[in-house]
Amino acid sequence: MALSRVCWARAALWGSAVTPGPHVTRKLQLVRCGLAWGAPRSSKLHLSPKADVKSLISYVVAKTKVINGKYHRFLGRHFPRFYVMYTIFMKGLQMLWADAKKARRIKTNMWKHNIEFHQLPYREMEHLRQFRRDVTKCLFLGIISIPPFANYLVFLLMYLFPRQLLIQHFWTPKQQIDFLDIYHALRKRSHPEILCYLEKVIPLVSDAGLRGHMTELCTKIQHGTHPAVHDILALRECFSNHPLGMKQLRALQMKALSRAMLLTPYLPSFLLRHRLKTHTIVIHQLDRALAKLGIGQLTPQEVKSACYLRGLNSTHIAEERCRAWLGEWLQISCSLKGETHPCGYATKIQSIFLLDSKIILELIIEYRGTLI
Repeated sequence: MALSRVCWARAALWGSAVTPGPHVTRKLQLVRCGLAWGAPRSSKLHLSPKADVKSLISYVVAKTKVINGKYHRFLGRHFPRFYVMYTIFMKGLQMLWADAKKARRIKTNMWKHNIEFHQLPYREMEHLRQFRRDVTKCLFLGIISIPPFANYLVFLLMYLFPRQLLIQHFWTPKQQIDFLDIYHALRKRSHPEILCYLEKVIPLVSDAGLRGHMTELCTKIQHGTHPAVHDILALRECFSNHPLGMKQLRALQMKALSRAMLLTPYLPSFLLRHRLKTHTIVIHQLDRALAKLGIGQLTPQEVKSACYLRGLNSTHIAEERCRAWLGEWLQISCSLKGETHPCGYATKIQSIFLLDSKIILELIIEYRGTLI
């Protein structure tokens, strides 16, 4: 056996004519066929792993859009009221997410370039201010939904009390007008109380000229006469020290001022004073940034929002009048330069009230004219 194998090997090496057996011949044919055709090649239609993932994602997204469209049509056809609420809720989430991304981008830019809040442009400053208020409201909802099964109660509370628990992104257009009117009505309730307090402290003003000017101004407001800007600015010194300085304000007066600014009045006196200071600082910084930008650069919605923040119910007023009112407001605010000392905040707060009273009386006269 060993000798025969050696012979076969020699024959294969030296080209012997000895024919192998049928079994060996079959093996040689298979090997030759494999060498002739080569290894099996991959199909040209086969995609790379990244392309497979992209095509899968695009397919899933397309199918999701189709299913989502069918779901929307089903809700709109069978549950129209629920569909309106669902649409507003989804759009509100999208707007809140966009606000969060923009606020993060602004914060990152501030940290990167070492910029303070008061150094930001007007629109970025206003965006951060509003976003902080919205996040505070959302955090309250998150806290009360922590207990087990409390999220069902939270949804019910959101449906029953949308003004108190939801931000403006989740309000319907009608709710936005109605709720802003309600907030302004709450703000107006504190004005008679503030004016009454001013009349009570007039005899305590040491300067006779300022005392007479304040008496005249309070009388004008009560009788519906429109106070001019210079009349308001002439009283700035009255609020720098006793009896109208910030440190001398009583708790009831600070609560009334807090309600006039839509701030929570149910806090201790030192927290009320701190919140009033912080709020007036932010408004003053916004005014300075707006003066640099120019009122003409604002959109109609931005003008109305700026007026509402500063005390004017701009939802029912024409844009031109809002711009004129905002110009008067900036004239007063920019005249209070350097009012960063705590004693200067009272000047800013009372100026807000006086200018707000001016426009309120103008609106009352307009409404009376329409009724007549």
